[in-house]
Amino acid sequence: MSAMTEPTSADSTVYKTLLESTKAIPWKIDWATMTFAYIGPQIEALLGWPQSSWLSANDWAERMHPEDRDSVVGFCVSQSQAGCDHEADYRALTRDGGYVWIRDVVHVLRNESGEVEALIGFMFDISERKQTEQQLLQLQQQLEELSYLDGLTGVANRRMFDSRLQVEWNNAQRTGQPLSLILLDIDFFKEYNDHYGHIQGDDCLKNVGQALSRAAVRPRDLMARYGGEEFVLLLPETDALAAAQVAERCRQLIEEQNILHARSQVAPLLTLSLGVGTLMPGPHDQPQTFIEQVDRLLYKAKHQGRNRAVLIADL
Repeated sequence: MSAMTEPTSADSTVYKTLLESTKAIPWKIDWATMTFAYIGPQIEALLGWPQSSWLSANDWAERMHPEDRDSVVGFCVSQSQAGCDHEADYRALTRDGGYVWIRDVVHVLRNESGEVEALIGFMFDISERKQTEQQLLQLQQQLEELSYLDGLTGVANRRMFDSRLQVEWNNAQRTGQPLSLILLDIDFFKEYNDHYGHIQGDDCLKNVGQALSRAAVRPRDLMARYGGEEFVLLLPETDALAAAQVAERCRQLIEEQNILHARSQVAPLLTLSLGVGTLMPGPHDQPQTFIEQVDRLLYKAKHQGRNRAVLIADL
């Protein structure tokens, strides 16, 4: 086996030419002095700063977005001190005041004693990749939001309600605050659909959903479509008296819509039946049991003649 030979000046020239012909920007920092031993001329085309202006690691740090600087510099220094190769993404300042997303891939060069001697790395422009990642993230957030919305009415759906109920239930158990729930059902909606048709029935559900949304006035209040012609209002930190007032507000909001219902046996306009429950959940209470209790109140309202709310409080 032939012994390895030191690279000739001709070899070094070839390596340098290859490095400088790529979009990756090579660089080297002397660890003892924290100065740049080399940085590729491509840096000027990318960021606008002249090759000659990259003198020390401080130039690298200062030309970094303030929001990225502390975490990225701290990470790179600690990894380098430990002798670990690493990567870091950050926004680099351009000479004209803009920013470019950079990925630094760093190799830690150590001497025979194992001490850090230099850092050698490549800078890559990953702006397009970051832009794509951001677009995908926004799309994912939009899909996530859509997955919690009812496709017909545009209000929150059953999945959102179930999720929020568990959160607010846990909060109520921890704080000892009352939690109120209102279940609402459109009176004689089957007869409405049969008489006016399903297209107008869908429009009716949309109008009801949007109208009831105006009853959920606080940030943590939630109005959702529970299923079919049923809606639900979740009211954290709401006592029985306040819940009764919200229930009456819901009934009035639907009355104000003036939706004709020729087949209703209650009134010439569309009406609601409501079950209203309030509870301070104890450690052994379950949200599903609470829902079932309020659901029984809703059906009691229907059996008592509809277009009314039936309430119960356990405070």
